[in-house]
Amino acid sequence: MARIVGARAHLVDLEVEQERTDAVQAFLKQETVFVELDTDDGLTGTGYTYTIGTGGTSVLALLRDHLLPRLPGRDARRVEAVWRDLFASTRATTVGAVTSLALAAVDTALWDLRCLRAGEPLWRLAGGSHDRVPLYDTEGGWLHLSTEKLVTGALASKAAGWPGVKLKVGKERPAEDVERLAAVRAAVGPGMDLMVDANQSMSRSDALRRAAAFEPFGLAWLEEPLPADDASGHALLARSTSIPVAVGESLYSVRQFREYLERGAASIVQVDVARIGGITPWLKVAHLAEAFTVDVCPHFLMELHVSLAAAVPNGRYVEHIPQLRAITEGELSIEAGHAVPPEAPGLGIAWSRDAIEDRRRA
Repeated sequence: MARIVGARAHLVDLEVEQERTDAVQAFLKQETVFVELDTDDGLTGTGYTYTIGTGGTSVLALLRDHLLPRLPGRDARRVEAVWRDLFASTRATTVGAVTSLALAAVDTALWDLRCLRAGEPLWRLAGGSHDRVPLYDTEGGWLHLSTEKLVTGALASKAAGWPGVKLKVGKERPAEDVERLAAVRAAVGPGMDLMVDANQSMSRSDALRRAAAFEPFGLAWLEEPLPADDASGHALLARSTSIPVAVGESLYSVRQFREYLERGAASIVQVDVARIGGITPWLKVAHLAEAFTVDVCPHFLMELHVSLAAAVPNGRYVEHIPQLRAITEGELSIEAGHAVPPEAPGLGIAWSRDAIEDRRRA
C-alpha cells in the first residue's frame, strides 16, 4: 500500500544570497515552508513552497490547521484526488495565494513520493521531453545595479555560454531604462537573448510608451508590465508591440492562464510551481500553453523548475536565481549554457537536513 501515516510542516528562513531589487520591492528573505509525508510502505516525500518575506506563517497555519489533518489514511498514489479534496476543503479561500502556496507544498511532496516509488527522476516521470533546458541569468540584472555592473554581468553570462540574460526595468524615467538596455545590447551583441521584467509596475500608457522605446533592442520578452489581474491590458499591449509579453508568476489558477491565452495576452507563460498550487496544476498549465503554441519559461525555483521545464515539449528556459544552496548539498548542474535535470529519483533536490533544522523558525 501507499497510505499516508504521517504529515508534518515547518518553516525555514533563508537570507538572500545577494541584494535583489525590482521596480516595486526588495527581496530580503525567503520563507520556505516544508511538508513531509510518510507512507506505510516506508517512504517519506518532501515538498516545499515559499514566500519572499511575508505570509509564510499564514501558509504554515493553513497546512497545520486544515490541510495536513485530512491526509492520514489517504492513498498517496492518487495525487489528483488528494489535490482536488484539499482544494475543495479550502473553497472559501480559493483562488488565492496563501491556499495555492499551501497546496503546492503538499502536492510536491506527493510527487516526490510518486517518483521515489517508481525509482525515477521527476523530469522523466512527468514527461521526459528534454534532457536539458537553456538557462538565462537574472542575478546580474537587478534594478539597483549600475549600468556598468549590468554590462559586466551580461558579459560574464555570455562568456559562460548562457544564451540569455534578464534586466529589471522600471526606472523613474523611460530614458534610464533605455540607456541601460542599450549598453547591455551593445556589449553582448545581437546573438544573445535579452529579456526585461517590469514586475507589474507600469500603467497602460507607460507600458505602451516603454514597449515602443524597447523595440529596437530585439527583446525576447517584456515580463509583467501591468498588474497581473489586468488581462485585457496585457492583451492590448500584446497587440501594440512586437515584443512578446510574458506573464504567469503572479497567477494562481489554471483558468487564469486560460483567460490570458484565449485573449492573446501572453506569448510566454511563466507559471510558478509554488504559486499555481503544485506540480499537478503546473503540468496542466504547461500543456494548455502548448495547445496555444506558447512556450513555458517558469519563474524562480530553478532547482525544481529545471525538471518540469525538461518534462514538457514547450519548456524553453530556466531562470537562474540561486537561493537554496544554504540548505542543499550540491548545486544545479549546468552544461554549455543549459540546465540539466537531476537523475536522482524524486524531486532531485539533495536537502541538507541539518542545515534546514538550524534555520527552522516554526
